[in-house]
Amino acid sequence: MKHFLKETDFKSHELGEVFALAREFKAKRGRNATPALAGQTWAMIFSKSSTRTRVSFEVGIHELGGNPLFLNKNDIQLGRGESVEDTAKVLSRFVHGLIVRTFDHSEVERLAAAGNIPVINALTDFLHPCQIYTDAFTMTERWSKNDDLLGALRGRKIAFLGDTACNMANSWILGANLFGMKISLSGPAEFAPGAELKAQLQREGFPADSYQFTTDPYQAVKDADVVYTDVWVSMGKEDEKAERSRQMSPYAVTAKLFAAAKPDALFMHCLPAHPGEEVEQAVLDNPRSIIFDQAENRLHTQKAIMAVLAKAARK
Repeated sequence: MKHFLKETDFKSHELGEVFALAREFKAKRGRNATPALAGQTWAMIFSKSSTRTRVSFEVGIHELGGNPLFLNKNDIQLGRGESVEDTAKVLSRFVHGLIVRTFDHSEVERLAAAGNIPVINALTDFLHPCQIYTDAFTMTERWSKNDDLLGALRGRKIAFLGDTACNMANSWILGANLFGMKISLSGPAEFAPGAELKAQLQREGFPADSYQFTTDPYQAVKDADVVYTDVWVSMGKEDEKAERSRQMSPYAVTAKLFAAAKPDALFMHCLPAHPGEEVEQAVLDNPRSIIFDQAENRLHTQKAIMAVLAKAARK
């Protein structure tokens, strides 16, 4: 059974199909859409609240001809102590796919291992692969001049600033290696990419020096095609807000810092943003900020991911 738990679950030769489908779905939205999930029900287990993730998946399943079934973790037996494995086996008898947004990455791995339906990681504390595919697709819209969408990414540089040990930073390190991009990260030394991410790079066969880390944000953004940041305080870390803000304030994306990247560099943020904290409002409003293109493309890219997984499950 094929799952999408991390960026590298689609191999290089499969990426083109995902990206091409995303472009097709975006172009044809609302007319002649492929009913890839016709007659299917896909369940969504969410332990974390969301806006973009929930809405884009629910709408996407509907537009592919399927039925979305939202399950708050606290409303099902999983939240009352039923094992992850039993939950996976039961849901495999009822639904055709499972979308999971949770804290512990091992939970999505256990659901995938125990069940016999496709499982999609809609976010864990370790990785956020749907967002990275969406971001990469959004970049191709700006850079691709032909049907070689992935070719538009190769050799490009992304600079990631702030909490460089978060799930988005981890995912972008994996994604950059997968897409043939260069990545430079900058944040406080104590927030450098951690052992779990380094172990994952080793498992994937990526070199240990496949990313750069510096405490100098201006060094990180030099020659960058994309400047990227995320919130400094993720869900579950609210009690660390004051200390994290103090540590990360030198890494806020200001207009001055953004100007130190390439003259045509793009600004990206997976949202929600906190203006005045990790990014200035002036940067969010810059014509080269493509944050709302990213948000919209969650729908099209995730539809492509679901369609490819559903196709593989039928074989």
